[in-house]
Formats: sequence, C-alpha cells, structure tokens
Amino acid sequence: MAKIKRKTIPFNFGQKHIEYIRKCEKNTINAAEGAVRAGKTIDNVYAFAHELKTTKDKIHLASGSTAANAKLNIGDANGFGLEWIFRGQSHWGKYKGNDCLFIKGPDTGNRQRVVIFAGGGKADSFKKIRGNSYGMWIATEINLHHDSFIKEASNRQLAAKRLKVFWDLNPDAPKAPIYTDYLDVYQKKQEAGEMVGGYNYEHFTIFDNINITKERIASIISRYDKTSIWYMRDILGKRCTADGLIYRIFADAISAGSGIFKAVELPSVFQEINVGVDFGGSGSGHAFVASGITRGYQELIILESEKHSGETDPEELGELFVNFCLKVIAKYATIDNVYADSAEQVLIRGLRTAARKSGLNWLKIYDSYKEEINERIRATYMLMSQGRFFYYGLGCESLIDALCTAIWDPKKITKNERLDDGTSDIDSLDAFEYTFERSISRLIGR
Repeated sequence: MAKIKRKTIPFNFGQKHIEYIRKCEKNTINAAEGAVRAGKTIDNVYAFAHELKTTKDKIHLASGSTAANAKLNIGDANGFGLEWIFRGQSHWGKYKGNDCLFIKGPDTGNRQRVVIFAGGGKADSFKKIRGNSYGMWIATEINLHHDSFIKEASNRQLAAKRLKVFWDLNPDAPKAPIYTDYLDVYQKKQEAGEMVGGYNYEHFTIFDNINITKERIASIISRYDKTSIWYMRDILGKRCTADGLIYRIFADAISAGSGIFKAVELPSVFQEINVGVDFGGSGSGHAFVASGITRGYQELIILESEKHSGETDPEELGELFVNFCLKVIAKYATIDNVYADSAEQVLIRGLRTAARKSGLNWLKIYDSYKEEINERIRATYMLMSQGRFFYYGLGCESLIDALCTAIWDPKKITKNERLDDGTSDIDSLDAFEYTFERSISRLIGR
C-alpha cells in the first residue's frame, strides 16, 4: 500500500487553551466563551476530533446558526477544521438528506464516523436532526441556536456511548436564556458537586490567543467603536446589556453633519446591486431599499430608499414596487436581485406579476433569507465602524432616519432586541438588511 503523505497542521495553543482542552477529556459538557479571534472554536474542534478517534459511537453532530456556518467554522476553520485534521481519511457527502463528513482511516482504527452538519438558528431547525441518535455534539455560536434545537440535540444524545458536548459562544446579554437555562445552571451544579459527568468552562479574550501578533490585535481593535456593545463583547469578552441608540456612531455623524458616511462617488461597477422589500401590516408601511456591494465585498453603499405608509392594495403596491425599481435602474443601470419578506408569499407573487406586466420579467425576486436580526445589526455596525458603510445622493432619507432612530428595547433583559413599537421605522431597516444579509460572511466574516 502506498504511503499517504500528510501535511502537519500548525496547531499552536497558549497555556490557557491547553488546560481547557485537557479538561475536555474528563468532562461531559465543555463551554468556551469569550471574544472574537480568541481561538475558542479551534479548541473545541481539536478536542472533538481527538475524541472521534476512539469513541464507539458512529454518528455525531456539528451545528452552527446555519449549516453553512457550521461547515465553515467547524469543518474548514481556515485549515484547522475536521476535514483538515482527517485529511486523506474523510470526504463530504450526504447522510439522510443532511450534509456530513464521512471519516474513516488509521486515526479511527478504520471504523467509520459520520459527522452531520446542521443549522440550529430557526424555530423549526430541530426537524433536520430528528431520526438519529448522536454520540457527541459540537456547536459554534450556541447562543444563536434556537432553544428547540438545543433541547432536541440533547435528547438525541441520550443513547450515546460517550456523551460529550462542546459549545462555543461570544458573550450575550447577562440574562440571555443560554446562561439562565444552561451555562449558569451547569456552573452552579458543578460548584455544588452535583454535575454528573462534569462541566468544563473557560473564558477567553483575543489576548489569550498567542498566534495573533500585537500589531494584528491593534488592527482588529481599531475597527471597533470603543463605546459600542460590540467592542465590549467582541474585544473585552464581556456579557453586557444593550441600551440606547443602536447606531450611535451613525446618528452622531448625521447630527453633526460630518459627512463621513456620505459617498462622494460610486465605483464604475458593483459586485451586486440588490433591492430589499418589507411589507407593511398592522399600522406599519411598505419599504423599499436598494444597496450596492462593491467589488470584493469591500463596501456597502445605500443607493435609494422609500417608505410608503397607510393602506395600500396589492395592485397599488405592485405599481410602487415597479416605479422604485425603474428609478434604481435609471440611475444605476441594473438590479441583480430583489429580496422580499419571505413571510408574505401572496404579496411576493403580486410583485412578480407586476414586474412581468411592466416588462421587468427579468427581475429575480427571491424570499428574504431572514438572518437573525442581531447578526444583521452587528454586521451593519461593524461596517460603519470600519469605514465601509456609506449612503449616496439624496434618495436615502427614509433609511437614514430609520438608522438614526433605531434603539434597543429597554424592557428586554433576556435578549437584546430592537424596539418595535411603531416609534421607529423597523420596516425600512428590515428592507435594508434583506439586501445584504446573504453576504454577511463575505462582508465581515463570522
């Protein structure tokens, strides 16, 4: 048999990370919390892979807020993921309709392991993992998983021969369910000596990652507004509650007339120009927003926005939509995609009919992706902080006003939520976010 040449993966763990990984071997539940770029996910992937080599369980679970997120951060992980650790001994495929990584080779004693990759962010995500019994479960961004998925995954491990859980997360609101229902409960039981199987928790910051240079850390930090909730969580790794204006950095700039978010000129060619549509209901209004993403996903530029309040019949809505699209096409030559609120299928069909009757049958009108709202907010704020978010011309007033007045709901202590009581323009914000939510990973990474 020909000898397989294997490339060595340059793992390099600091002492704090080494101690956490060692404890994973002795504990059932393992949770790594803290700042971005701290190395939390890599620790869990490494520990999970080590256990895969000797466990007798065949089927295991890897999850993220979406299946794509799980494959990116656990399967690939920039060359440190499962497919690289088991390079030459694994291949991607399907198992009962789910994406999975099949692993079999010398490292597993030539016994097959199947790691199923699934998204857990939506209320019905749990349906995708029914029907299997899992040995171990590794989850990235566990706080972005829906509670029904967490419960289903846990139930699916009851027959495991080696029950192991590996979670990572960035800090959330102090009273978020992931703490009150899980992590804080586990910690109290561990301290009381009542945690069967053991609980291994560690908190990391970017400064604990010995692979990142001081210069690189300084560069990462410079992209954040130090007064923002994202700086507190992503850099300092603190659990904190959001309050006040969501986009203070933007609102302050508009109030001061600084012009730092106003695009002076546009690129000759965009990567894509998208239109987002949010349908009004219960007193809200219909909103249209067009944005352009520049080449290489470098910048996000708002090109046009409209808000229409009051009662609007489907035919009138179709006319408003067509007129908005024609205005965008007249100014910017094309529209690559239209993303409309996926909850309103009848109205979406009306838009397609209106477009076809107006000679715009070439318009590609899709359902909105409905990324988790706080992820959309975080992406917008990050682009603003990095000087990569702009608006162009005089046709963006409705969205500018919406961004300046968006606030966190002061009554929510278990989860940071955008206030939606009619005092701010949530419709325009949703329409805007639909235009870029599918490209968040390429715009800012995860």
